[in-house]
Amino acid sequence: MKTKGVTIDFSKVNGLVPVIIQHFHTLQVLMLGYMDEAAYQKTVKENRVTFYSRSKQRLWTKGESSGNFLSVKELSVDCDQDTILIKAIPVGPTCHTGSTSCFGEETAKGFLYALEQVIHDRIDRDSENSYTNKLYNRGINKMAQKVGEEAVELVIEAKDDNPQLFKGEAADLLYHFLILLKAKGMKLIEIEDTLMSRIK
Repeated sequence: MKTKGVTIDFSKVNGLVPVIIQHFHTLQVLMLGYMDEAAYQKTVKENRVTFYSRSKQRLWTKGESSGNFLSVKELSVDCDQDTILIKAIPVGPTCHTGSTSCFGEETAKGFLYALEQVIHDRIDRDSENSYTNKLYNRGINKMAQKVGEEAVELVIEAKDDNPQLFKGEAADLLYHFLILLKAKGMKLIEIEDTLMSRIK
C-alpha cells in the first residue's frame, strides 16, 4: 500500500497503525485512532476518515452515527512508515463530549486560517448579504483603504490604555488584511513563509 510514494507498514502491531487527525485549517490535533489496510483503503476511496475500532472489532467511519464526519484533505506518512497523519475538515465537534478536540483543547490558535477560509467562501459564493463580499466587490482601492484606516485606528488605540479596544482594532486590521490578501490572490501561509525566511 502506497501514498505519496511511501509504503505504509501495517505489520508492526497486529496489522494496525496509529492515525493522528489534525484540523486542516487550524492545525489543531483533533484525535487519535487506528487503521488497518481495509480502513485505510475505505478512507482514501470515500475521502472520509474510517478507523478500525478495537472495541467494536470492525471498521468504524467517524461520524457514522453522529453525523460528525471528518473530511480528508491531506494524508501523509511518517519517516518510519508506521504512523499516518491526516489533515481533515471536521463536520461538527470531533469528540463525543462535544469538544472540538478529543484532547479537550478549546483554543483560538490557528483560527486565522479558519477565518481565511470563511472569507474565501463568502467571496467565492458571492454571498449577497456578506459585508466581506460587498467590500471585496468594491475593488482593490477600497480594500486597501480599509486596511489603512484600520491600521490608523490601531495606532490611535495603542496610545491609550484600553486593552479591549486595542484588541478589537487589532482584530479588525487582521480581518481586513485577510480580505486584501484574497484580492491579491495570496494566502496567509505565504506571508508566514516570508517571515520565516527572514529568520533563517
